[in-house]
Amino acid sequence: MSAPPAAHRATLATGVTLAFAEQGEPSGVPVVLLPGYADSHRFFEPLLPHLPPALHVYAVTPRGHGDSTKPEHGYALADLAADVPAFLDAVGLERAVLLGHSSGGLVAQRCAIDRPGRVLGLVLAGSPRGLHGLRPPFAATVERMSDPVGQDLAREVLGTIPVTAAMPESFVQEMLAENAKLPARVWRAVLAGLTEARPPTETGVLTVPLLVLWGERDALLGREDQERLVAATPGARLVTYPDAGHLLAWDAPAALAADATAFALGL
Repeated sequence: MSAPPAAHRATLATGVTLAFAEQGEPSGVPVVLLPGYADSHRFFEPLLPHLPPALHVYAVTPRGHGDSTKPEHGYALADLAADVPAFLDAVGLERAVLLGHSSGGLVAQRCAIDRPGRVLGLVLAGSPRGLHGLRPPFAATVERMSDPVGQDLAREVLGTIPVTAAMPESFVQEMLAENAKLPARVWRAVLAGLTEARPPTETGVLTVPLLVLWGERDALLGREDQERLVAATPGARLVTYPDAGHLLAWDAPAALAADATAFALGL
């Protein structure tokens, strides 16, 4: 696996400082990658080499995660979504394509509904329509976490999400170390914020171009939610990957990159 891009930091008007990686031509189509629960921007390292220079890519670490700042409060879905346009302001972008993986797709949906003028298009990669009232399979592990959160508990969480690709153990260890940077309170607060929030598309309508990507071996999310997202958004399209599971950026990085690139360059 190639060396990761250098990490940068951006201080936002929302009061947090976010770590991020950047690649591509400055004149390229801006694309912001939003990882899922407990992950940092480094989650996207298997995907980045497949994205062309024609995309100006920013992979962002959400508040509370990785090396981003970890405020005491502010982990509701609306808080995470408000950081997205604030990040665009901080790096000098008017609009961008948002690619949200897993719960990062919920953040992207919320942002696209609240601030559609800042979103060129939306790519949802293994994203739920909503998590309101649900108890994910790793909830019990999160509930018994205490500081410092070690990699063993982070591995328990990852173990509930089958990975179809054979990832190098060294890379998995690095990702677990990123997960372990979350204090126990942040693990719990973010999970509460995601499961307490109403599905974004139940509070508004997605009016931006939408591409939904889903792995047919996804053990966490069924096809029904993906089809409902597409059906509710005029012109939206669903692409499925027969051999991929939930972690599309790991299971099918080349295919994900090709579809996301075609979408972004076609806007």
